[in-house]
Amino acid sequence: MSSMKPIVPETSNVHVTRFEPLVAPRELLAELPISRQVATVVVDARHTIRRILTGADPRLLLIVGPCSIHDPAAALDYARRLAALRAELADVVYLVMRAYFEKPRTTVGWKGLISDPHLDGTRDMATGLRIARRLLLEINGLGLPAATELLGPVVPQYIADLVSWTAIGARTAESQTHRELASGLSMPVGFKNTTDGNLQVALDAMQAAGTPHTFLGMDDDGRSAIVHTTGNPERHLVLRGGGGRTNYDAISVGEAAALCTGRGLPVRVLVDCSHGNSSKDHNRQPEVLQAVVDQVASGSCHILGAMLESHLHGGSQKLGHGTEGLAYGVSITDACIDWGTTERILREAADRLRATSLGTPVLPRLATGS
Repeated sequence: MSSMKPIVPETSNVHVTRFEPLVAPRELLAELPISRQVATVVVDARHTIRRILTGADPRLLLIVGPCSIHDPAAALDYARRLAALRAELADVVYLVMRAYFEKPRTTVGWKGLISDPHLDGTRDMATGLRIARRLLLEINGLGLPAATELLGPVVPQYIADLVSWTAIGARTAESQTHRELASGLSMPVGFKNTTDGNLQVALDAMQAAGTPHTFLGMDDDGRSAIVHTTGNPERHLVLRGGGGRTNYDAISVGEAAALCTGRGLPVRVLVDCSHGNSSKDHNRQPEVLQAVVDQVASGSCHILGAMLESHLHGGSQKLGHGTEGLAYGVSITDACIDWGTTERILREAADRLRATSLGTPVLPRLATGS
């Protein structure tokens, strides 16, 4: 009788090529620590955004910046300009920089600075996390709060302490993982309607994220853990158009607010001036912003803010292999408006708001729901 053990077929990790050790969140946060000054910027910004969400602060929240960040030097150049403009417009507009490091993909493509910081397919995520964290420290160090979209459920452990507002995108709002993630985040979260324009998915996500959850995740020491959350009360809807339709007009905004009211959800919405609302034409973003500002100036209390995709230079460029041949300050993902246009339309928006109610566009405080 043979004493050989039977061969057991391989059933695990069949399509995994390797596992790469990752620094624990606590170690990276110690390597690139948050200072008291930066922590104050983040805490104050989150508090202000919460007040804008409820209507207690009458200013318009404007989240402005590149579609995605691929060049930290250009992003910091942009941040310095936005920080200066932020101080100038602070009486009626609250500016936050869009700092997106992860990009969702319908099929394939560059997945963002954290995933592929060298832009060459080497996917050096350990370096990407460090670059993203360092840049967020620098942006906040200018006194400029940062906003981002969170895709990977592990990434928040490395950068979320430096983020004042977060989006859950059109492609991930239906994901249970992202709803659970949002329920434990420490900042206000905006849920986008789906790419076909559906609002119900985002409303379901808001409702789910507002309740406590228990799920598998990672702790600050990099260990697998069972995560228990309280639910996030500071959720809101982001209207981005879709399915060949826009949804930034007064009727669409009112209908969205009514749907939120019907569910006992926060009723004020943020308008994404890009994507479906601009028919994917970056040059139409200014007209969307103008329509939003006109609604606020006319007394609408349903809009808390807007988002713009903007970079140093307009348009977009194709990514080849690595950074060679790339123009400075031009998006490699969605096309953006240039800095000159951004500066002009933000000043125009501020002037329009200042002219409303003698410069004090006071909104009634609204209940945030459950």
